[in-house]
Amino acid sequence: MRPAALQFDTRSAFETDEGCRVEPWDAELDVEAVLARLSRHRHCLFLDSARRDPALGRYSFLTADPFDYIELSAGGHDRLVELECRMARWRSNTVPRLPPFQGGAAGLFSYDMGRWLEKVPEPRIDEFQTPALAIGFYDVVLAIDHLERRAWIISQGLPETDRDARRRRAAERLDQFRAWLSDPPPRRSRRRSVSIPDLSINELAPHFSVPGPAGLVSNFSAERYLQAVRRAIEYIHAGDVFQVNIAQRLLFPADDDSLQLYLRLRNRNPATFAGYFDLGGSQIVSASPERFLKVSSMGDVEARPIKGTRQRTARPEADLFAGEEMLQNEKDRAENVMIVDLLRNDLARVCEPDSVRVTQLCRLETYQYVQHLVSAVCGKLAEGRGPSDLLRASFPGGSITGAPKVRAMEIIAELEPTARGAYCGALGYLGFDGALDTSILIRTITAGRGWWQAPVGGGIVAQSDPQREYEETWHKAIGLVRALE
Repeated sequence: MRPAALQFDTRSAFETDEGCRVEPWDAELDVEAVLARLSRHRHCLFLDSARRDPALGRYSFLTADPFDYIELSAGGHDRLVELECRMARWRSNTVPRLPPFQGGAAGLFSYDMGRWLEKVPEPRIDEFQTPALAIGFYDVVLAIDHLERRAWIISQGLPETDRDARRRRAAERLDQFRAWLSDPPPRRSRRRSVSIPDLSINELAPHFSVPGPAGLVSNFSAERYLQAVRRAIEYIHAGDVFQVNIAQRLLFPADDDSLQLYLRLRNRNPATFAGYFDLGGSQIVSASPERFLKVSSMGDVEARPIKGTRQRTARPEADLFAGEEMLQNEKDRAENVMIVDLLRNDLARVCEPDSVRVTQLCRLETYQYVQHLVSAVCGKLAEGRGPSDLLRASFPGGSITGAPKVRAMEIIAELEPTARGAYCGALGYLGFDGALDTSILIRTITAGRGWWQAPVGGGIVAQSDPQREYEETWHKAIGLVRALE
């Protein structure tokens, strides 16, 4: 859909011809205080560029109280059509010169949504029953441009479609949202108390004590994880796959509310594609560094797979050496290139011929606790194709499954003892204008039923050393475990 033709003065409040209302907001806002206020309302969502970057970490979005909400389980056929049918009713133009998400469908696409799209076995154990899809339809968004140091409340007036009714609702909802943002912040006790999980530890199978804070358990013992990696390598030598991702799930009894957990994670491990999402019975707390898929309203596509990890140290010279060693390491580069090739094939299924290209290959990026090799694959959606088609072609992300993807997912279901749930799915938005932006849910904690789940994994290839692969999962866990404490 083409952008609205009219231009607006975004320094003052205005209304579009469609009935959308926009009001500038205090650019010096304390986003954590605003999040605390909005978290009192249904299905609060924060898509958070906690790690500032002019290109990748420019915008953040806060919203709550969607006018519609759906949760769908992992069983059965492709149910993305239910999302598509709802969105088709409320297509709307983007206001130029404002941040890209101005309302739409946003929330969780869990890893197990992949069972809608591919014939893979069900997980052996799924104690937490995370929905395959949990999406709110948000008509009001606080959109923040960190580069310009500006912010706006954008009120679409949807689901009303009659122009006058939409204008009235947009005004009413903007007033309501403004009042919520101006509420006194909620009072919080400084004491943390241990709650009794409604899912007992005896209902978790399997569980093994591991190093870390008291109460931390994993669904793998160290030896069982090594055995799973060895089995994965056997599959690789047998020609089943070139690469497969194996993860261990860390669990910790929740001793604080999920919002405070997110704020600790945000401060200790800021990430470009961080996020907080309240499903009601559970919450997603993410410090993801990885974009899954981005689609502009004009159909331009980008994916940014991560493969290759080194732990950071307190010594800058050691970091430089480790980063340079990873750039030259044949195993790490081969692992990254395999996933780039997989993504090129995924994108080619729905993009214009010859538009798919690699714009960045194995670039070193540095984060709070680790360094990564990051690539970028771009394309242009073919005529008649939309963001949902791209999701079907690419989900779940190849960087957290392996290649070939379907066989890798079958091996994951065999070797991992429990369902992944939100982990390795995606968090993000599908705008009313047809734009899409999603992260891959790594470095992510799922809170629910009295537990904090923090899975961590890595890609296994023929050259993998099982012990080093196990140690790499703990390198990735450092920021998460520190937020738990």
